[in-house]
Amino acid sequence: MSLLEAILLAIVQGVTEFLPISSSAHLVLVPWWLGWEAPGLAFDTVLHLGTLLAVVLYFWRDWWDLAVGLWPRSARRDPAQQRLLLALIVGTLPAAVVGYLFEDFFAAMFERPVGVAVGLILTGLLLILAERRRHGGLTLERIGWLDAFIVGLAQAVAIFPGISRSGITIAAGLGRGLERPAAARFSFLLSAPIIFGAGLFQLRELIATGFDTTGVLPVVTGLVVAAVAGMLSIRYLLRYLQRRTLYAFTGYVWLLALITLVRAVLVGG
Repeated sequence: MSLLEAILLAIVQGVTEFLPISSSAHLVLVPWWLGWEAPGLAFDTVLHLGTLLAVVLYFWRDWWDLAVGLWPRSARRDPAQQRLLLALIVGTLPAAVVGYLFEDFFAAMFERPVGVAVGLILTGLLLILAERRRHGGLTLERIGWLDAFIVGLAQAVAIFPGISRSGITIAAGLGRGLERPAAARFSFLLSAPIIFGAGLFQLRELIATGFDTTGVLPVVTGLVVAAVAGMLSIRYLLRYLQRRTLYAFTGYVWLLALITLVRAVLVGG
């Protein structure tokens, strides 16, 4: 893998992991369009670690407050933080179970570009539905375990390549009454355990199958670039959703799906 490929794929992963446009779709389609070989398992693991680093660094105050709240005798124990921690735990469970049991099955079915295009179309529909049915009023401090569980079920559906994890979880949050920025914030926080778990799973496979020859420089560069791109993507979307809707992202994923289907018909895929 060249350094240029590493940088481009890291930017793609970092940006699309948090925007509601599906990172899995872009990591399938970009190499397909450019005629590159798919990145190896080692590099894929590094990209996941980069986006995990982005969530940890960007929301470090939130993670610190959650950690402090766990200390039994802490004077800073906050019921709202305890509620949020419980919500994150409950919201993580569905995707963890589904991912552990069925990830290989669904990945094999939908790793082709046409399958990815179908997932993108569904993502766009979910974003439109969420905007039309949203009612707002629920803050992140008041999120309940049922709200978190439903968002977690939505996150489990994102096992389908082409279904945006951030998109479907933000949509589910809007459906439960969260305001757009709060739904996005919960989606980002909820991503950390899943990205961490996926990284550990990939690392286990990597140890079992052996490391590839990606090279040290592309790997280190990919890690740093994915982390920086991820933090910029988080910052952008949180600000964007303060005043704007998700409809623009629907237009993007539908256009991407259309281009993918046309290319697949013309050249195969």
